[in-house]
Amino acid sequence: MKLDLYSLKGEKVGNHEISDAIFNVPTNAALVHDVVTAYAANARQVLAHTKGRGDVNGGGKKPWKQKGTGRARHGSIRSPLWVGGGVTFGPTNGRVFSKKVNKAAAKKALAVLLSDRVRENNLILVDAWSFEQPKTKVAAQFISKVVPEEKILVVHNNDTKVVRSFNNIPDVEIIRASDVNAGQVIKAKKVVVSLDALEIVTARLAK
Repeated sequence: MKLDLYSLKGEKVGNHEISDAIFNVPTNAALVHDVVTAYAANARQVLAHTKGRGDVNGGGKKPWKQKGTGRARHGSIRSPLWVGGGVTFGPTNGRVFSKKVNKAAAKKALAVLLSDRVRENNLILVDAWSFEQPKTKVAAQFISKVVPEEKILVVHNNDTKVVRSFNNIPDVEIIRASDVNAGQVIKAKKVVVSLDALEIVTARLAK
C-alpha cells in the first residue's frame, strides 16, 4: 500500500510504501475499547478522600454516661452521626482504578487504530521535519495546507524543534514515535508522521 508523501511546505513530493501487515489490520472495536479504557483508568488520579470514624482525631472518651441523662446513648463524638465525625462509606484515596494492559493487546490496538486512519485517509506522511530552528509559523502553515481544522497528533523522532514548533498550536498534540499508543491515536482525527518516526512505529509493531 502506498500513501502520499508531503514536504514540510505542505506540497506532495511523491509516495511511500507502508506495510499491509501493520497498516491494514481489520477493525476490532472491542479490543480498542478495552485498551483505551485501561489507559484512561491508569491515568486516573484518586483525589476524593474522606475520613472514617477511625481516622478522625479525638473521641476517645465517652461523651456522657450511658444512663440517667435523658439523652441518647453515644460512645464517641467521632461517630458519623455527629458533626465533625467520620464519614460512612465515603470515597478514600486507597481506591485502585488501574488495569493491566497486555503488551500484545496494546500493540494490536495501536495497529488497528493506525489502520483505521489509513482507510479514512487520515494518516499523513511527511518526508522529514526539516526545521532549521523552532518555528511555529512554518508548522501552522503546514497544518493549514495539509490538515486544516482537525484534531491532529504529530509523531516525531525525539526532535525538540518539532515539539517547540507545534506546541502552541491549538488542537495539536505532539508525541515521540517510541511513546505513541492507542490512547493518543484515538483522540486524534488525523495522525501526521515523519518517515523516520514511521520506521520506529513500524519496528515496534512488527516485534
